[in-house]
Amino acid sequence: MRAALVERYGGPEVARVAEVPTPEPGPGQVLVRVHAAAVTAGDARIRAARFPRGFALPARLAFGITRPRRRILGGVFSGVVAAVGEGVAGIADGAAVCGMTGMRMGAHAECVAVPAARLVPVPEGVSHEDAAGVLFGGTTALHFLRRRGGVGPGMSVLVIGASGAVGTNAVQLAHAAGAVVTAVSSGANSALVMGLGAGRVIDHTVADVTRLGERFDVVMDTVGALTMASGRRLLAPGGRLLLVAADLGQTVRARGAVAAGTSGERPEDMAELIGMVAAGTLRVVHDAAFPLDRIAEAYARVDTGRKTGNVLVRP
Repeated sequence: MRAALVERYGGPEVARVAEVPTPEPGPGQVLVRVHAAAVTAGDARIRAARFPRGFALPARLAFGITRPRRRILGGVFSGVVAAVGEGVAGIADGAAVCGMTGMRMGAHAECVAVPAARLVPVPEGVSHEDAAGVLFGGTTALHFLRRRGGVGPGMSVLVIGASGAVGTNAVQLAHAAGAVVTAVSSGANSALVMGLGAGRVIDHTVADVTRLGERFDVVMDTVGALTMASGRRLLAPGGRLLLVAADLGQTVRARGAVAAGTSGERPEDMAELIGMVAAGTLRVVHDAAFPLDRIAEAYARVDTGRKTGNVLVRP
């Protein structure tokens, strides 16, 4: 099979496509022929060894000291079942499925072997592009808003980085929960985020969000724009600050009104998000899609920091 290999840390150009052996599904695993895979900010960080402040050493220990330990990156995919391993029941060849691979990665390839328990069916009417596109940002937004922020009807929510993969989902999920959403993005993306459910948009190119006179029940920073101090100043009494892109210091010190850390990859969350896409209550925003041979271009787009929604490759 063909796969995108990252065998050294560096810019987008280090990703190259080559022939590699097709993996065999082990016990409890399913081999999925990948139709679409996300190229996320997480993939780009690993490829470039560009981690949030304080995370460089632990990240190198986890992902590889001198080069990536897993040379096929990509943690989010959608495709069809090509084979099942021993002990797998209830999953038929040719079934449409999607999922997240965690530390195993491997989705930037024509096939990926995944534990069956991590797969979610893709219902008829949901494209592979939408299924692959919703999971990374959607699971993060759902975790922070629901479990860490307790967002509910009538609450005021500020979403910083509202046009990205996490932000586009956060705006919609907060709006669906009955919250009043204020979005922070560039003016060029104001129509997009308003259409997703934001009540108004603050253009970060002309206004300093840290100097807003307003206070919010929940402030969600998806891009690392806030410090803990500047974020707390935006909170109403009893409010919650959600630092999605926290550095190590923020992660260690987060407690009380401040939440940080990882969001996990819960299949039940993936199934809920896919169900919302199928029902038409959650829109998946795509920036661009590339064939696998052009994965360097996909990485270059992610590296600009100006993508809207998701960047995909189609192996």
